[in-house]
Amino acid sequence: MPTSLIPPLAEDEFECAQCGAYVHITLSRCPNCGINLYEPEDDRYAEPAFRKESGAWAKLKRSVRGLFGKPHPADELFAGALREKALYDDLLRKVGGDRAVVERLIAFEKEQRPEATRMTCLGNAIRRWERENR
Repeated sequence: MPTSLIPPLAEDEFECAQCGAYVHITLSRCPNCGINLYEPEDDRYAEPAFRKESGAWAKLKRSVRGLFGKPHPADELFAGALREKALYDDLLRKVGGDRAVVERLIAFEKEQRPEATRMTCLGNAIRRWERENR
């Protein structure tokens, strides 16, 4: 059972020394921070490859999405992972920051219902913890 939401490195990946992003071995620049992966000292002030939009254009786009009730594209892609992380962080906060305890609680819930997803086990662990620690 995985102990982290972060997937392990694939055989053809390595971790960027600057930002920690997983990078395919064929790339020469990190897609996250834009640093040259093979000569990082030359790119101390490299521009990020992807920038967050700001200013009036970004505000207009957010407003239009809000008017039509459309979620941000990233929300659609990562909603499950973000929800799982929020549940994990909530349980972690409840147990005082001990990740080993969180994993044991999730494992216990998985034993109770083997067919349940990790998100379901997290929710059940939170409810059980709240019920037992009133």
